[in-house]
Amino acid sequence: VSDLQEEGKNAINAPMNPSTVDIHPEDTLLEENEERTMIDPNSKEDPKFKELIKVLIDWINDVLVEERIIVKQLEEDLYDGQVLQKLLEKLADRKLNVAEVTQSEIGQKQKLQTVLEAVHDLLRPHGWTIKWNVDSIHGKNLISILHLLVALAMHFRAPIRLPEHVSVQVVVVRKREGLLQTTHVTEELTTTTECIDFFFFPPLKPERDAFDTLFDHAPDKLSVVKKSLITFVNKHLNKLNLEVTELETQFADGVYLVLLMGLLEDYFVPLHNFYLTPESFDQKVHNVSFAFELMQDGGLKKPKARPE
Repeated sequence: VSDLQEEGKNAINAPMNPSTVDIHPEDTLLEENEERTMIDPNSKEDPKFKELIKVLIDWINDVLVEERIIVKQLEEDLYDGQVLQKLLEKLADRKLNVAEVTQSEIGQKQKLQTVLEAVHDLLRPHGWTIKWNVDSIHGKNLISILHLLVALAMHFRAPIRLPEHVSVQVVVVRKREGLLQTTHVTEELTTTTECIDFFFFPPLKPERDAFDTLFDHAPDKLSVVKKSLITFVNKHLNKLNLEVTELETQFADGVYLVLLMGLLEDYFVPLHNFYLTPESFDQKVHNVSFAFELMQDGGLKKPKARPE
């Protein structure tokens, strides 16, 4: 009965409580007028928030695969500047003048300073608001780290799809006249990917290939090439009683791509691995991404096109 009474008392008093977040002992060790931020635990469980973190981690690991670097947790793996240095060097194709390994806090912050200055030089001309600094990154502030990574992914047009409209509730703890005060603010991490992408960053000039040359110098031969490709595709898809007449539309949902890879490599693709009748944009992107994976498994290079 006493437990029920206590639960009822807490329920009645809850709306008046300025914060339902557990404040750790180290968060109370603040100087006067100092503040600290933390993510509301409920926001950490948001599926879109978790997806954003996973997409960014997978992207970093993909970029740094040749460096044999594997990121598992953003706060713990990026705070000292080592991974951020390698990531920026790879993305920007430039070498930063920093020490390779730094164990001391001063050395880590000096490296972060150099890395972040290079990042700012890239982003500021495009009007990007800087929402991170050396102290917040080194202090393992996940919000700052996410803002930084989203900005880098957008600037370098990473071949990933960031979840849209991701926001989190952040608890701000301030010390005023010896007392801790907490407030909640909503921090927006992503809006609409397309809007951010095209508003801040004009499209980068893509790497040219044989088809670009064909478009530029022999557009009259394009129909001949398309006809040859359709003949090749149908030679295999006809085995499944399927036929292609329009390359642009019939390959857009990824289904024929997946089936074609199975036919070319002589294996059956389990139906639970892709959407045979995709309805949403995400399902179509999944199919194309899966087809790209099958291509790489077959020994082809990673396609230059984005699944989207």
